[in-house]
Amino acid sequence: MKHPSKVHSALLASYFFMIVSATAQRAPNVVVIFADDLGYGDTSCYGATKVRTPHIDQLASEGRRFTDAHAASAVCTPSRYCLLTGEYAFREDYWAPIFLKVGLIVDPNQTTVADVMKRSGYNTACIGKWHLGFGEETPNWNGELKPGPLELGFDYYFGIPVVNSHPPFVYVENHHVVGIDPNDPFVNDEVADTPIHLEKMGINQIGGAKAAHSLYDDTYVGTTLAGKAVSWIKEKKDNPFFLYFATTNIHHPFTPHPQFQGTSQAGRYGDFIHELDWIVGEVTQTLEEEGLAENTLVIFTSDNGGMINLGGQEAWKRGHNQNGDLLGFKFDAWEGGHRVPFIARWPGNIPAGSVSDQLVSNVDLIATLTALTNQELSDNEGPDSFNILPALTGQPKKPIRDHLVLSAFRKTHLSLREGDWMYIPAQAGGGFSSPELGTHGFGGFPAVNFAGQKNSDMENGNIKLEAPKEQLYNLREDFRQTNNVIRDHPEIAEAMKRHLDEIREANGTRL
Repeated sequence: MKHPSKVHSALLASYFFMIVSATAQRAPNVVVIFADDLGYGDTSCYGATKVRTPHIDQLASEGRRFTDAHAASAVCTPSRYCLLTGEYAFREDYWAPIFLKVGLIVDPNQTTVADVMKRSGYNTACIGKWHLGFGEETPNWNGELKPGPLELGFDYYFGIPVVNSHPPFVYVENHHVVGIDPNDPFVNDEVADTPIHLEKMGINQIGGAKAAHSLYDDTYVGTTLAGKAVSWIKEKKDNPFFLYFATTNIHHPFTPHPQFQGTSQAGRYGDFIHELDWIVGEVTQTLEEEGLAENTLVIFTSDNGGMINLGGQEAWKRGHNQNGDLLGFKFDAWEGGHRVPFIARWPGNIPAGSVSDQLVSNVDLIATLTALTNQELSDNEGPDSFNILPALTGQPKKPIRDHLVLSAFRKTHLSLREGDWMYIPAQAGGGFSSPELGTHGFGGFPAVNFAGQKNSDMENGNIKLEAPKEQLYNLREDFRQTNNVIRDHPEIAEAMKRHLDEIREANGTRL
C-alpha cells in the first residue's frame, strides 16, 4: 500500500485536531493492556471455569471480543517487537526471548506505535515488562540505559527490563535502574544461585547492587505496576494519552500478591490470573472515576499462548485448560501458541457485547492507531500492519486480512494463515520439546499427550513414522487441529508453500 509522506501525516494530524477542536470533543485516549503468557482459555469470557475474571469479562460485555486474534509470534520478545513496530519480527531474524546482555533490538529510527501517537500530540507511556533490550550493544546497568523506550517514542517508562524469572531483578525508570547506588554497583557475570535452566543457556545472575535488588519483590510486582499505571493516567488525564501497559502476569514464577493466594481453583497459576484481572479492574475503574471511560479505547490482549511449564501442568491437572480446546502451547506454531484473547472497548463506537471472528493480530496496532488519529503511514512504516479499526467498530462483510504470517520458537516453523487454512512447513509445533514431565521446557508432542490433546500425526506422545513432513488444517472445520489434511488437499498446501516461499525470498538475506 502506498503511504503519504511524514509531512502529509503531520498535516493530517493537524487537520484531525482542528476537527476535534471544532466539535469540542477531545481525541480518544488509548490504553493497551498486554498480558504475558495469557492463553486463549485463561479467562471466564473465553470459557475458563476454574478461575474468575469479572473485570476482563466486563470489558468484553461492554465491548467486542475477538475469537480469531493472534500474536504474530508465539514467543515473548518477538511478539512485543511486532506490536510496537508493525513489522514481523522474523524479518529481523528475531525468534527467541532476549536476556540481560542484549542491547535494544528496535532501531530508534524505526517508527513505533508510540511515535505515531506522539505525532498527534498524545502523552505516551510504557509501564511494565520491556523485554526488548537497552543500550546500543549491551545494557549498562550501572549507568544510562540508553537507547530504550524513551528513544522509541515514549515520554515515560517504568517497569522491569527482562522477565520476572530472569535477572536482573530490578525496576527501571526511564534511563536508570531504580535505587542504583554508585557505591554498590552491579557485578556482571557473578553467579548467584542461578537456576539450572539459565545455566544451560549460558545466562548468569548479575551480582551486587543490593540496594536496587532489595526494592524488587516478586509478590508485589503486579500491584506496583498497577499503581504506576493508575498514577500516570491521573497525572495525564487532562490531555490525550496513550498507555502501553505490559503486565508481568501471568508469566512464571507464579507469585501473586498475598491477597490473591488461594483464591482460584487452579493453584498459583489461577491465583495469578485473579491478580491480572484485578490489575485490569484498577485501570478501568480509574478511567471511570476520572470521567475518561467514555472517550478511551481499551485493548486487552496477550503476547502469546499459555505455557505448559510447572504451574501450567498443575493448573491442567486441576481441570484448567489454559488454551481452551486449542492444540499446543506457547512457542508453538499450533493455535495454542499464538491464538490469544483480544478484547476492545470504546463506548459509543464499539458495540457492547459483540463478538467478531475477523482475523486480527497484535502487529496491526500501529496501522489501526494511525487510522484512529487520522494519519497515514509512509511506505517503510508498519509494513506488515493492517488497519483493523473497521473490525473494532463495525462488522465488515469481507476479511480485512487475506493472510497472516505466524512465527514459532523454531525458524523451521514459520507458518502461513490464509482464510480458513493454516499451513505449517514442518512436523510438530516448533516450540519446546523436552519429553520430561515437570521440566520447564516440557512441550511438543509429549505435552500434547500429557494434556490429552489429539492429533492425527501423533501416537502415544510421539510423531508417527508415516506422518507427513508438513501440516495443513482447515480451522473452520477443525479448530482443534486434530486432523492434518495435507494429503487430502495437496494443491492448497502447495499454493500456500509457494506464497510463504515468496515472503521468505522477498525478505532477502535477513531470514
